[in-house]
Amino acid sequence: MSLLTDAAPDDAARTTAPDFSVLDDAAWSSLSGEHAHFAEGGDLVRRYPVDVSPFAAVRTWDDPGVWAAIIDLVGYDADFPAPPESVTLPAGWTRGEVFGGVQLVETERLVGRPDEEAVVLGASDVPEMMDLVARAKPGPFLPRTYEMGRYVGIRRDGVLAAMAGERLRPEGWTEISAVATDERFRGQGLATRLVLDVVHHVRERGARAMMHAAASNTNAIRLYERLGFEVRRRNEFGMVHTPVSA
Repeated sequence: MSLLTDAAPDDAARTTAPDFSVLDDAAWSSLSGEHAHFAEGGDLVRRYPVDVSPFAAVRTWDDPGVWAAIIDLVGYDADFPAPPESVTLPAGWTRGEVFGGVQLVETERLVGRPDEEAVVLGASDVPEMMDLVARAKPGPFLPRTYEMGRYVGIRRDGVLAAMAGERLRPEGWTEISAVATDERFRGQGLATRLVLDVVHHVRERGARAMMHAAASNTNAIRLYERLGFEVRRRNEFGMVHTPVSA
C-alpha cells in the first residue's frame, strides 16, 4: 500500500501533499504549533502540563545544553522520554524499559463519517472517561487530556460505552487516541464508529489523521488497517531517568 499523497475521498479540498517529516517527532511539532499554548519549557525542551499529557520532547538531541534544559524542566530524580539508542547519556542518567510501538497514518482508503449517536465529551464527563480508560487501557489519559482536542462517546442506558478523541496535533495532522470500549459493549462496532467520526471532523479542519499503537496490540493494528490506516514506521517508547541529585 502507498501512503496518501492526494486528497481523501471525503475531503477533496485537501489537495496539498502531506508532510510526513513532522511525524518523526509528533510531540515537538504539536508543542511548537497548535498546542503551543500548553507548552511548558523553552526553545530546547518542552512538555505538556502533567495533568494534560505525559508527552515531552526536545528540539534536538545534538545541542549539548539539552540535558541541563531537561533537568531545569522536570528536575532531578525524574523521568523524561528517552532519546534514540544512538544518543549517549551523560553520567548519572539511566535508561528505563523500552516498549515497541507503531505509527499509523491515513491512506486514500480511509473514509470518515459523522456518527449521529456520538456525543461530545467535556469536563463533566472526565470521571467516566478516566474510569473507562482505566479498565480498557488504551493508553495514558489524565484529568485534562480532553482539552487537547475533540473527544466523543456513545452512551448506552446512560453509561459511557465507548470513547475516542484527538491528542497530538503535529502540523497538518491530528492523532486519534483513547479509543476504548467498555467490555460489556464490545463486538458492536462502537469503537470503529467513533474513530470514523473523529476522522470526519479532523478532515473538516483540513488535517489528516494518524495514530499510535503498541506493537503488541496486533488486533487493534489490524482493525485500523482495515479501516484505511497503514503503518508508517515502528517506534520505541521508553524513558530516561535524570540524576538523583546535582
